[in-house]
Amino acid sequence: MAKEDKKLVANNKKAYHDYFIEEKYEAGLVLHGTEVKSLRMGKCSIKEAFIRLENGEAFIYGMHISPYEKGNIFNKDPLRVKKLLLHKHQIRKLIGNSSEKGYTIVPLQVYFSDGRAKLEIGLARGKKLYDKRQDIARKDQKREAEKELKVRLRA
Repeated sequence: MAKEDKKLVANNKKAYHDYFIEEKYEAGLVLHGTEVKSLRMGKCSIKEAFIRLENGEAFIYGMHISPYEKGNIFNKDPLRVKKLLLHKHQIRKLIGNSSEKGYTIVPLQVYFSDGRAKLEIGLARGKKLYDKRQDIARKDQKREAEKELKVRLRA
């Protein structure tokens, strides 16, 4: 009966290319009415966004939510800093892990779960250039293998 109904709004593919994702967390977003309406229309970008932990609270900077067309005076600044809703033990764990060298917290995707806007964040470790090259080579090999398999199945 507990059916997971997720409607994806924005995805950060670049995060998976630039970082090794160690752990993932689901965080709620504190939004205003017109921002929610704009999110429902899919007008959101998290490519340039980053997360900071300040005074025991988590905030997302650089998340762009386009103004709602019919919102007039109720529209907020598109790049407004938004608060993330996480449990205290999760925030403490993130503070401890992100203080280690090479770790950061990145937004991975924005989606609606049971009618509420959620943000999936990840504790990430930066990749080196050679790691990125290895990933690209691995993907190419996989693609070639699938291509060969497809050709063999047709013949």
